[in-house]
Amino acid sequence: MVQRPPGSRRVRLRTGIRALVLDPDDRIVLVRFEFPARSFWATPGGGVEEGEDDTATLGRELREELGLELVEPLGPCVWVRTHVVPMGAWDGQTERYYLLRTPAFVIQPVLSPEELRAEGVGEVRWWTPEELEAATDVVFAPRRLPSLLRQLLRDGPPPEPLDVGV
Repeated sequence: MVQRPPGSRRVRLRTGIRALVLDPDDRIVLVRFEFPARSFWATPGGGVEEGEDDTATLGRELREELGLELVEPLGPCVWVRTHVVPMGAWDGQTERYYLLRTPAFVIQPVLSPEELRAEGVGEVRWWTPEELEAATDVVFAPRRLPSLLRQLLRDGPPPEPLDVGV
């Protein structure tokens, strides 16, 4: 757990699991999260619930957000990230990103539009690498998502997960 300077309280970080869902054309699925103070595009995934491991968390989140059933074993954990930002009862989140190659599919979330909005989800869609690179007025999480994905596609998974920063 990350700690603040002496005399202050501990930072409470939630664990999140995310997937880089890529089809054979290297398109990636991104979710637009909308909160009162900010809006950004991120990979699908979410917080670990009690009793879940990374596979169970990602299976649940991919089903809810994309309608995708996780039938293959998880690919490698390629990125990690910690960000401190108020999230209700949490002060932030540590995340592990897994590479998941899948055939192209139609995104059909299991959650209703109202349930998705309640979780801050505004939109879910496929992005081409070219669309990512051209999106200069878009906030991504992690912020360097287009260049990080370009590097991953060029070099393959790193031997150890790469800390991708905020």
